[in-house]
Amino acid sequence: MLRYITNNHFLIAGSLVLCLFIFIATLAPYIAPYPLNQQDLRHVLQAPSIQHWFGTDWLGRDVLSRVLIGSRYTLLVVFSAISVTTLIGIPIGIVSGYTRGWIDSCIMRIADILLTLPGMVLAIVVVSVLGMGLYGLVIAIVASFIPRLIRLTRGVVLSTREREFVTAVEALGANKLRIMFVHILPNSIAPLLVELSLMAGQAVLMAAALGFLGLGVKPPAPEWGVMLSQGKDYLAIAPHTMFAPGLAISLLVLGFNLLGDGLRDALDPRFRR
Repeated sequence: MLRYITNNHFLIAGSLVLCLFIFIATLAPYIAPYPLNQQDLRHVLQAPSIQHWFGTDWLGRDVLSRVLIGSRYTLLVVFSAISVTTLIGIPIGIVSGYTRGWIDSCIMRIADILLTLPGMVLAIVVVSVLGMGLYGLVIAIVASFIPRLIRLTRGVVLSTREREFVTAVEALGANKLRIMFVHILPNSIAPLLVELSLMAGQAVLMAAALGFLGLGVKPPAPEWGVMLSQGKDYLAIAPHTMFAPGLAISLLVLGFNLLGDGLRDALDPRFRR
């Protein structure tokens, strides 16, 4: 497995991209060339130059510095949303798939109702109710992801619970909680990890979209979606104000997608070459 992972270019590339963004987010205040909200009204909307690699915005603030520090907001939202989704969605899916019966029916009907709404529409409704900010943004993304993860987990558990080792553990008298979380979950984790990595990329896009619509983090926080929203008014005369955050979003989503493809190849022997 270790030898195969070292030869898995997708997994290595995705991991490197994510490690780079985590490194940037951790040290952003120290590596940013200018303070976050330092204004220079004499050089507003300045094109990229040696002093400002990605130019300045409509208040003369350095775009590169804001993108670097803005990575903290995006990664915080993504990792928080994926963590909460995992802690809620996977246990519910396991219980639904293993117990079946009326519990499974109730959980699946609720999930089906939520799945009838597009994820972005559901997220907008949640943010409208909870209000703008990091808290509302995370809950909105979680609400749109949980039904999908519950259904996927249930499907994986339904196939795993019919395998011989589960039958053997049941015959030995193990309780249901031990069977579900000690025996079934570890043997069902591969497709769930792949799905969670792809969800992380979608969470980046959803956070940016909500920020662009004015439903994410409140300005003047340099969240990438907010930067795109503010830069669209100057697209004709200063396209660099949108290029930098757009590039950061694309690279981060690409990193998560590459990681998902790499995990799929690494964890599924059928994809190994």
